[in-house]
Amino acid sequence: MQEMINNGEPVIEIKDLYKSFGNLHVLQGVDLTVEKGENVVVLGRSGTGKSVLIKIMVGLLTQDRGECIVLGREVSKLNEKELRDLRLKIGFSFQNSALYDSMTVRENLEFPLVRNVPNLSRAEINEQVEYVLDAVGLLQTINQVPSELSGGQRKRIGIARTLILKPEIMLYDEPTAGLDPITCLEINELINEVKEKYHTTSIIITHDLTCARETGDRVAMLLDGKFLKTGTFEEVFDTDEERIKSFYDYNFIQ
Repeated sequence: MQEMINNGEPVIEIKDLYKSFGNLHVLQGVDLTVEKGENVVVLGRSGTGKSVLIKIMVGLLTQDRGECIVLGREVSKLNEKELRDLRLKIGFSFQNSALYDSMTVRENLEFPLVRNVPNLSRAEINEQVEYVLDAVGLLQTINQVPSELSGGQRKRIGIARTLILKPEIMLYDEPTAGLDPITCLEINELINEVKEKYHTTSIIITHDLTCARETGDRVAMLLDGKFLKTGTFEEVFDTDEERIKSFYDYNFIQ
């Protein structure tokens, strides 16, 4: 990864965040600031609260305590219209790609555009659909349906559908889950290309260390409800902390 230039402009600010579900204490005082144009990887085992964190960021869950400020707004205090407007600035790449099986690739990409951007002509819609498909390298799939595509292709189409609304923030939920090693490398490259081409600020939720190493300007290690260590990939894993070392060893990265 290239060295991150810190321009001091926070896009996401998480302060002393707590979230529990009954007796299950998932987040226990989480703090994180993400700067404009930065890719931050939130790394941790399954069930450690990674997905809970990004659901709070988009208002799908509300924290018990603390603040979650996105693009200058405290998410939990937004009304329905304000929350809807904020979500239009956030692209959410789901783990399962969340494509509509009954629609072609073209129709899948048109759907959020037509729903959220009024008065577009057919030519404008076609141009934008083709542009994002070309950006993810899959223009040739435009008339196919998701069932005809590979897992990696569906993941790319899901990212393209997110990009069509030109989000300021991208949230990737386990972007390499269930993919073969070569396709994982292609998705990692795509995440970096999206940052460069669309100037996005991104949070990448993963337990995949290769993904973390290749896409993250910074890595935040989430363990036991808190960020145990934050820094570059090398800084996080240059440690004697046994919980971090065991996570690294489990992933078998040489």
